[in-house]
Amino acid sequence: MSTEPETTENAGPGTPDTRETPDHETPDQDTAARATAAGAEPADGTEPADGDGTAEGAAGDETAAGPETAEGAETTEGADSAGGDAEAADGGAAGLSEAEAELAAQRIERERIERRKAEKSRIESGGKLSGTAADLLAAVRAVESGEKPTATVFAEPAPAPRRPAPEPVRAPQPAPAPVAPGAPAPAAVEAVRRVLAEGGAPEALAPQVATALGEGADTVLREDPWQLLRVTGVRPEQADGFARALLGAGCGPDDERRGRAVTVWLLEQAAVAGHTVLDLPALTAALGRQGVPDPDAAVQATLAEGEALVFQDALEEPGAPAPQDEGTGTGEETDEEPERPVRVLVGLERYALAEESLADGLARLANSLPREAGQEWEAVAAGLSGGAAELARAVAGHGLVLHTGAEAARAEPAALLGAARAAGLRAFAVCHTPDGRGRLAARLGGEPAHQGVATVAGLLSGAEGPGRDTEGALALDLLIVLDAPQLDVEGAAMLVESLPDGARLVLSGDPGVLWSAGPGRVFADLLAARACPQVVSRVPDPGPLGELVSGIGIGELNQVAAPGKEIVIVPVRDAGEAVHRTVQLVADSVPRAIGVPAEQTVVITPGHGGAAGTRALNTALKERLNPGPGRFGGFDPGDRIVYSPAPGRAVPGVVVKADAEGLHLSCAGAPVVVPRERVEGGVRHGWALTAHQAVGARWPAAVVVLPGDAAQALSRPWVYTAFGRAERHLSVVHGVEQALPKAVAEAPPKPRTTRLRTLLGPREA
Repeated sequence: MSTEPETTENAGPGTPDTRETPDHETPDQDTAARATAAGAEPADGTEPADGDGTAEGAAGDETAAGPETAEGAETTEGADSAGGDAEAADGGAAGLSEAEAELAAQRIERERIERRKAEKSRIESGGKLSGTAADLLAAVRAVESGEKPTATVFAEPAPAPRRPAPEPVRAPQPAPAPVAPGAPAPAAVEAVRRVLAEGGAPEALAPQVATALGEGADTVLREDPWQLLRVTGVRPEQADGFARALLGAGCGPDDERRGRAVTVWLLEQAAVAGHTVLDLPALTAALGRQGVPDPDAAVQATLAEGEALVFQDALEEPGAPAPQDEGTGTGEETDEEPERPVRVLVGLERYALAEESLADGLARLANSLPREAGQEWEAVAAGLSGGAAELARAVAGHGLVLHTGAEAARAEPAALLGAARAAGLRAFAVCHTPDGRGRLAARLGGEPAHQGVATVAGLLSGAEGPGRDTEGALALDLLIVLDAPQLDVEGAAMLVESLPDGARLVLSGDPGVLWSAGPGRVFADLLAARACPQVVSRVPDPGPLGELVSGIGIGELNQVAAPGKEIVIVPVRDAGEAVHRTVQLVADSVPRAIGVPAEQTVVITPGHGGAAGTRALNTALKERLNPGPGRFGGFDPGDRIVYSPAPGRAVPGVVVKADAEGLHLSCAGAPVVVPRERVEGGVRHGWALTAHQAVGARWPAAVVVLPGDAAQALSRPWVYTAFGRAERHLSVVHGVEQALPKAVAEAPPKPRTTRLRTLLGPREA
């Protein structure tokens, strides 16, 4: 690696904001957090580098636990996966935008999950627990016996009925376009606004409150002011102030309504940090930190009201000796089974049921195939060689196969896709981003639609991909999902539920990159469960960049020879100098020395806030690369942007123009119009991105900015992801000194608490 020798003027010391927010935070949430502040505005700073994914600000040591410890989680979005049910996504949504189609499809998926919940059976709880766990389970039994009102919230999943595989219909079947959910009625919003004004809360929150609480939102809010926590960005102390203004002396920290609302809020924050459930001790500890006097009672009340679910997962203790009869001291065997340790978990219904649905669907796919391969699959494998042939042989005899490898390894699933389609099989592949879709199609030598390539969001919404069969399942024999680590539990469940019996599913990806922006760690859990064949690619990424990133993947930051200036280190003293040097690199040095124009260079930094976060860098880059008055919400034609059509999604694009309709964008070559009222909440400038916004895409050149205040945000997955976005050239604006090699060597992904591995259980491949 070379060090760029030229010097620049001192831009002055920066004043970095060390408070952190996850890198997938959207402007909607940032705006909501500011509006909610009412004198206590949440600060936003550098995004935590949670190598685990979603909230690159996942919880710290306590937490896999501590939703409260999830750095900056309070202002981030719940990373909802875009998607839809098989019955609603057929053929695309005529007349609707992609975002509207996705939201409608998600609504239908929620309804389907509600129907599934009604079919679940009750938990068989063990009687050998003690302490808090025993008290909680006693409360559960009391609810089930009718002492407290309850729904089927303590249900444990019954085996999902296997539907017979129908004769697939190869031609897409037309279906009615899904209806997008409407905005709340003006009268309902006005009623909520009056309640907010009475409690001293910002009236601008009225539409969000009306949407979150539904019909009768004003009455609900007046009876339980802590329901304000349902709005993204609102914190408990802000809801407490609102409650005091409405209820006066009638409220206090021991109010049961507050305990329930804070419990749900903590579980939501845990989901932002990537957890699908929380250990009971972690949840009660977080409740204590939020000033709830009796955390156990708060959890019990939340379960009784059906606002969360409780689970018991057995813990294995391999090698433990068989227990003896201590009462007699004779060591005689008894008829009693040895007590198995369990952990008690609590989670929100939507994520818990999505995880169970995913486990059921994966088991269905894995078990719905005969062991012998058909003639078509034998022909596919015979026409390939190397790693692609190994992958094809695994797919021939198994319904679910995992494939791991870095960027160059994408050639193997690409070869499998091409061979399967050439053999007459209905094969399709999906990627996480439009850029990934384009790169995969380029490997196959044609347009994405002609090569059977789409995005995950496009496939689920019905805007891209094959048609559906008569049961609403995708008309496919093989689905290959690249960028599989980016799948959260909801998106993965929707994909799996959309596949018919007998279809093959290949999940392919690089296990070293950041995990999903939504809750769960689907790909990592599947790899750990060893529930299906795993094919490991042996194709290395070439050149100095490939060597550097490969070393980072195993915890080594190596000095790599870069004779063509493929890697350049630019040392800086402070955040102000980091911004100055970054602009200089993008606008001058990289185009002049490397030949990569500014529009093909991406800047990656750990967070949105701070003196060298995306906001500061984008302001400086716009001033240099596309100055203008910003008449339309701060944007001008030619501005690079990131558009969020739905929570958890970020699509890069360019501003085309603005008029009475709204802001006109070009995103991945497709025209998009963002209404005026949604511009502030849905569009950001996009010269500088966070690592989560950049994952799944690559650029000819990347400038990674590491200001001094980012040291605590770094982890091995973050560095691996950021450095791996460059194809030809990588510049590192380096101000963290030894924190970088330390992070690569010692900071693995932060843990996430999930149930998928337990639900799958060990199986023979």
